[in-house]
Amino acid sequence: MPQIEDGYTRIANEILENIMKVSLNGTQFRIVLAVWRYTYGFQRKEHDLSLSFLSKATGASKSQVDRELSALIDRNIINVVGAGGRGSRVVTFNKNYAEWTECTPRRGLYSTLGTEVSSTVSTEPYSTSSTKKEKIKEKKKETRQRKTYAEDSTYFKMAVYFHSKIKEMAEAEGFNHSSIAKADLHKWADEFRKLVEINKVEDKRLIAEVIDWVTADSFWKTNVLSAKTLRDKFGELALKMKVSAKPKQQQKPKADPRDKDIALQRWIQEGKDPDEFYWED
Repeated sequence: MPQIEDGYTRIANEILENIMKVSLNGTQFRIVLAVWRYTYGFQRKEHDLSLSFLSKATGASKSQVDRELSALIDRNIINVVGAGGRGSRVVTFNKNYAEWTECTPRRGLYSTLGTEVSSTVSTEPYSTSSTKKEKIKEKKKETRQRKTYAEDSTYFKMAVYFHSKIKEMAEAEGFNHSSIAKADLHKWADEFRKLVEINKVEDKRLIAEVIDWVTADSFWKTNVLSAKTLRDKFGELALKMKVSAKPKQQQKPKADPRDKDIALQRWIQEGKDPDEFYWED
């Protein structure tokens, strides 16, 4: 029998209460569960999950996973935060349910028949006033929470600089990623604001140096592709940058014991008392 002593995945009740209100098909819901299992289930926020891995984990075909994962990304339920190995992606579950968006309902048989639809057929999921009110309320909430920044503001300039460095790196590497093209610079600017005001990284010169180092480092340049990832890993990245900048100390060559023998011979040749020869370094 399954026991929590054998392992469990911690999910906040607020996430569960909101995910159950979202219209997801079976494959999409299984992908969400798989992302939870292999991120939160291992005490981490993000992980490299390939289409092949998700296909095996969910029991869905690779083409199904590709299609439905793209839908989850478009709806901002799953976020891509970097590039993984062998063309896979590093993904994370977006806990901010206010940013989730509704899917566009597909036009089915009943919607194309117009007035010929029987009065016994319910079209309630697409036309009830309560659903419309919920969508309006959700949009207002999303608009209220989303911050915008003037283009000449410090945080927006930081976002533009980081984004331009990533684009330069991607072009040089022949690497094209949707998260780069679809980057919301206002969200990026807000991450830089949080980095400075919440995380108290007030040295903007240090931030610029870390950006330059990250976008040039052979490992990190393809693993830090958003301002959020940069903020989450900033302490680790700054430390690694400083360590890599330190020159390696050269070890002092060990003294050859024969050098003392040669020195003793010279000592004796000079007519000095061998007993007075100093053997220590």
